[in-house]
Amino acid sequence: MKIMHANVTRAFALGTILLTASIGSAFAQGRGPAVPGLTLTSPDFEDGAVIPNKFTQADPNPVSPKLTWSHTPMGTVTFVLLMHDPDVAMGKKTDDVTHWMAFNIPGTATELAGGQSADPKLADGTIQIVNTGRKVGFMGPGAGAAGPYHHYTFELFALDTKLDLGPDATRDQVVAAMQGHILGKGVLATRFHR
Repeated sequence: MKIMHANVTRAFALGTILLTASIGSAFAQGRGPAVPGLTLTSPDFEDGAVIPNKFTQADPNPVSPKLTWSHTPMGTVTFVLLMHDPDVAMGKKTDDVTHWMAFNIPGTATELAGGQSADPKLADGTIQIVNTGRKVGFMGPGAGAAGPYHHYTFELFALDTKLDLGPDATRDQVVAAMQGHILGKGVLATRFHR
């Protein structure tokens, strides 16, 4: 019995050493314990829910919803916000509808207030570009009553840089400039049809 007990004790000790080494190695390689990723939410609607009409083209004067985020990655310099409708294929291509795109949102920000103006340059340095409706700023969801709900996604990207682009930039130019600079991404989805 003593030999068996000694073997079990040695096996337990060896297992403990290997586990400790494995955990130490994970921390040394920067993996460490999992932390929450960039999280995008809105007090105006829940993720996956139908968006209220006041934020849509069902209202004659739609306004942008308030967006909030948390768990900003370390090293974030700016954010880029893209709202689009992936349920549409425009011009027989993979292009979809851009409802809103803003970039150079300060990295210290934790929200975008509702009812944003349609100015290309906001006071905090945020730049808004022209949407698919050929207007600057937010364009509310507008899917028709015929057919299924469309899904509208708000995507927030944390970047390690400020983009050297102006309000005349296109969505493709903003996306190209983001490549290699994305530290994190948060997504919030909503649905709508008239």
